[in-house]
Amino acid sequence: MSPNRRADAGYAVGRRAKAVQFMTAADEIMDLADDAADIGDAYVTLCVHAGIAAADAITAHRLELHHSGDNHAEAVALLRQVRPDGAELAAHLAALLGLKTKAGYTHRPVSGQERVQAGRRAHALVDSARGLRLA
Repeated sequence: MSPNRRADAGYAVGRRAKAVQFMTAADEIMDLADDAADIGDAYVTLCVHAGIAAADAITAHRLELHHSGDNHAEAVALLRQVRPDGAELAAHLAALLGLKTKAGYTHRPVSGQERVQAGRRAHALVDSARGLRLA
């Protein structure tokens, strides 16, 4: 059974709203932090969630599908099918997913470079989702 599920306009709207919410929260905690390193893992985790939600909105709108399984590679593959910019968006999602475990589940903090890259990649995905013409 495929881990991809049918998605309608309502799903795309809802996932885009969550993507924007996660990205807004990430940006706000970064702005309020005295030291970015102190909130780096929380920031990256929010960026990862923003990217996942944005990817769901994009694939729901453009392919009428969303990924619902645990295999991150399959979510990236689905996003790669989006034209014309699917390969670039998929690369952003893959990089974010690569940071998910380190930021959220290990004892090691993310680096400054990982923090900056996560923000750039999440913003690229969320900006793409914001540009969708949804109902």
